[in-house]
Amino acid sequence: MSYYFNKIVSTKNFDEAIEQVTAALKEEGFGVLTEIDIQKAFKEKINVDFKKYRILGACNPHLAHKALLAEDKIGVFLPCNFIVEQHENGDIEISAVDPIASMSAVKNEALGGFAIEVQAKMKSVIDKLN
Repeated sequence: MSYYFNKIVSTKNFDEAIEQVTAALKEEGFGVLTEIDIQKAFKEKINVDFKKYRILGACNPHLAHKALLAEDKIGVFLPCNFIVEQHENGDIEISAVDPIASMSAVKNEALGGFAIEVQAKMKSVIDKLN
């Protein structure tokens, strides 16, 4: 089982790709809570040049609430991470964690249906990108 799903988008503009992901997340009830610029962090912290690579921590409050009611330590898997990265050839790839894969370690049957619901929304986000 893969632990993520992904898509190469048609845009070659990195900021535009982030805008696309953010808009698609909003359509599925998610907001971006955190944004980590790995390229900038590596340059500032360890003086290493790295490709454009941004981690977007997305949260759907209604789904997060349901998950936390079922399993209070599930917060270690939150928020749902999406990655926007630009490869050397200019392609921009969007990837998202598969919540079923990440939650499979949690032995709580109440999360099964929840994970399927979150996975469907996250796949929908990826599918909406072009």
